[in-house]
Amino acid sequence: MAKKSKNLISVEYTAARAALWLMGILPRSAALTLSIALLRVLPFFMRGLWRVGMRNLEIAFPEKSIPERETILKGTFESLGRVLGELSQVHKFTREKLAELIDFELDAETKVVYARHKSEGRGVLITTGHMGNWELLVLGFAALYEPISYLARSLDNPKIDEMLTVRRTKFGNTPINKTHSAMLAIKILREGGILGILSDVNAHPKEGVFVPFFGRSACTAGGAALLAIRTNALIYPTFCVWDKSIKKYKVVHGSLLEPTISDDRKQDIVDTTARYTAEIEKVIREYPDQWMWIHKRWKTRPKGEPSIY
Repeated sequence: MAKKSKNLISVEYTAARAALWLMGILPRSAALTLSIALLRVLPFFMRGLWRVGMRNLEIAFPEKSIPERETILKGTFESLGRVLGELSQVHKFTREKLAELIDFELDAETKVVYARHKSEGRGVLITTGHMGNWELLVLGFAALYEPISYLARSLDNPKIDEMLTVRRTKFGNTPINKTHSAMLAIKILREGGILGILSDVNAHPKEGVFVPFFGRSACTAGGAALLAIRTNALIYPTFCVWDKSIKKYKVVHGSLLEPTISDDRKQDIVDTTARYTAEIEKVIREYPDQWMWIHKRWKTRPKGEPSIY
């Protein structure tokens, strides 16, 4: 990807900052209404996103009708609009407000995991994804429990990246650049810290391993599995989803996983990646309209296989 010019960086930053400022001065309800409305009409201007989403849903849910897939995909854009709207309101959020906004009461299993993490001093790797509101997941945990570290790939616009980082770290979270970050991430987990990582996107063949995802081989970054294996960290797939019935967010999770550790490191990475990917899939199946279907999740194919898109 070509490096952006200073002028383009400034123009993009100014536009993004103005948009967040405009929504930020609105009451939260109005900001959410506006952002959801904007994302609902986005497919009319960017048809490619709609086509990718429908292709993904065809792969994931072959048993569903086209109207059913369209309903799920419309929900995806609404969910992304909700992420944007909440992001514009972060400067107003207090710990008390987040406690009202998110049902962050840990269930019995999570309390056991948290107590084990504390008593054993073992690190916890939260393998999350672009499901529900991943921004509020790390923000809410920091505000209501304790700050965590999170791995994030820097945006190609450093000014926008810095603007988002300020919001994400409001309650003490620590961002770690994915590039050349392995040793720091290992240190955090070995010292019993909590590390979050988005683990649901397509990976380059040099960075990923092929594991099942909705019945198709999907190239998935093996870095999270390697971190867990090297540090013997607990793996806990966790998400923050919107619950229409209670009109607030709630935290949901997959099963707690131990990393696979044997004499075959390469196979351990594949096995561990496959297991947490399966847990991510289970949660997506429960809340399909809140996952980011517009990403080309199956873009990288095993050698010799034709393109899916």
